[in-house]
Amino acid sequence: MRNFDLTPLYRASVGFDRLADVMDRAMTADVASTTYPPYNIEKTGEDAYRISIAVAGFAADDLNVEVRDGAVIVSALKADEDEGRTFLHRGIATRAFERKFTLADHVRVEGASHVDGMLHIDLVREIPEALKPRRIEIAKTPARVGKLDA
Repeated sequence: MRNFDLTPLYRASVGFDRLADVMDRAMTADVASTTYPPYNIEKTGEDAYRISIAVAGFAADDLNVEVRDGAVIVSALKADEDEGRTFLHRGIATRAFERKFTLADHVRVEGASHVDGMLHIDLVREIPEALKPRRIEIAKTPARVGKLDA
């Protein structure tokens, strides 16, 4: 794996420290912890996204979705219900987890739903009116006729 030195970014820019933190976290993420539970991120519209997480074995009450510090944090805590059960094979993991998804600026969580063992989190990007491109009208001044005033 490559290591990137982000020092030049900090030296030559102002206000990009969040971007640098996201890149730094992505480069140092523990691969083993990022495989459970499996998830998809899809673009569902021009400014709409959906995170779908496979949460088989978890009820909606076992799951927690929270927005904090510019990130969506999904966590689950499963009560131990295996008392007195003997498994010959256990392929469905229901262990506790926490998964964090960093949000871009102006992206907000619109809602979440739990259907057929999948947790869906719908996101929408809402660009403030002040940041949207706008056309500036150019004022037309009447042409000067005659001599210039001294």
